[in-house]
Amino acid sequence: GNDHVLFDVCADDHCQRYQGIGQAVLPQVAEAVQATRGQILTFEGALCDTRFSKGCGGVSESYDTCWEEQTFPYLSPVRDTQTHTDLPDLTNEEEAEKWIRSAPPSFCHTTDKELLQEVLNDYDCETTDFYRWTVSFTPEEVHAWILEKSGEELGRITDLIPVKRGAGGRLSLLKIVGSERTLTVGKELEIRRLLSPTHLYSSAFVVDKEYENGELKCFKLTGAGWGHGVGLCQIGAAVMAKQGYDYAQILSHYYPGSQLTTLQE
Repeated sequence: GNDHVLFDVCADDHCQRYQGIGQAVLPQVAEAVQATRGQILTFEGALCDTRFSKGCGGVSESYDTCWEEQTFPYLSPVRDTQTHTDLPDLTNEEEAEKWIRSAPPSFCHTTDKELLQEVLNDYDCETTDFYRWTVSFTPEEVHAWILEKSGEELGRITDLIPVKRGAGGRLSLLKIVGSERTLTVGKELEIRRLLSPTHLYSSAFVVDKEYENGELKCFKLTGAGWGHGVGLCQIGAAVMAKQGYDYAQILSHYYPGSQLTTLQE
């Protein structure tokens, strides 16, 4: 998108919160790069588009929820557990709500502070509730964010209505109802951008409205995960590694059906 035109990458969710190359020069990193030299991840002979996010909230998302209408079998929802248990139909609002309001065991459902410090930047470590989180904001705040970021004047914001969810439970379309007009927004990143001063943790959320004397006072969002959720879950992968899984097992867990292929020199 047009989020930045003067540089290639930014330090926000737009560019996977790129933090520079400070960590990339550690001896362990060089060793891992050397040991896996020439190895690529493929699906049916083609190179995989290996997306990743910070925390999947227990289930990864399908590619087309976040980007163009294309499907890649290796970027389809995966339950973040050892056994590939059946997923509820998270495109169904009732099932999605049950899923998001509960906190089932998952690799990325961890409170291991030392491990999280290795995966997250210092300022991200301040956030401990990325697996399930809540945020509240007023109708006035939503109005201001939308006006500032999209130039749309909706009047007083009265409702946030889920329209369409991906198979991993993340919203790809959300209806924002105002007293003057209604706006339907998507996909995932745009929803996160419009409902926050910067970015919401994810678009896997359900909305509660809180009233005072019959008047809407605030929207309370309960959400799951951190990031777009497609592909590899960084926190889950770190937990898997700590539990003794090797990189081949981790890759085949998050990119189902993919194969590690070695290029000939």
